[in-house]
Amino acid sequence: MKKKTLFLSALACVLALVLVACGGSSSGDAPAAGGDGTDAKGEGVMTYAEYAAAAVDDPVVVECFVQGKQSWWDDKATIYAADADGGYFIYNAACSEEDYAKLTDGAKIKVTGYKGEWSGEVEVVEGTIEFEEGSYIASAVDVTDKLGTDELINFQNQKVAFTGLTVESSTDPDGKEVAYLYNWDGSGTQGDDLYFNVSDGKATYSFTVESYLCDKDSDVYKAVEGLNVGDTVDLEGFLYWYEGANPHITSVTVK
Repeated sequence: MKKKTLFLSALACVLALVLVACGGSSSGDAPAAGGDGTDAKGEGVMTYAEYAAAAVDDPVVVECFVQGKQSWWDDKATIYAADADGGYFIYNAACSEEDYAKLTDGAKIKVTGYKGEWSGEVEVVEGTIEFEEGSYIASAVDVTDKLGTDELINFQNQKVAFTGLTVESSTDPDGKEVAYLYNWDGSGTQGDDLYFNVSDGKATYSFTVESYLCDKDSDVYKAVEGLNVGDTVDLEGFLYWYEGANPHITSVTVK
């Protein structure tokens, strides 16, 4: 679901994030870490637990590593980032086009801004970005068994994986059963967000390929366009939240 206007509202379900224990290994040069897996932070920088416990509208300062770039326009960047303990959605941070090009996967940044929330999605807003030394790529955490549970929100904005799901049908505006839709209601055309349904055998869930994050020429966009109802798939992406879980898928493997 595209965001047109930022709304800040009361904190919802955020304290649950404090309990996150980010599983999985990492590739690249991992951040300096203590025995409990918490990466060392610079002076005045919050740990992930401190960030998660902060109230909406509170000022925040976080150090994190770029995991994916979603968009840039009007000198503002929107990216997914992570540290060893959790994920961050950096929304519309001040960023020149030249600096946006430097926001490669794994790049370490310090972001100073405010904690925001929009329809359940927790984010850093009104931020500024500083580049720092270091590199870290988080591995996707398999959360298949968390689908349909209250625990899933604990992984919000992290890189996650879903395995062994079955593609279920969606209904297009003409009443035809199809494997995917352009836009959530089928009103779009190629280049818009893709929506598709998957099942874990217990319930059916709607997943998205966000076209700003992965456009129509990306491998994942083309892979979803090639899906058939009944396919078994493994998926990876970022656990975005919009009135509930709305994973932004970045990889599809048909088994």
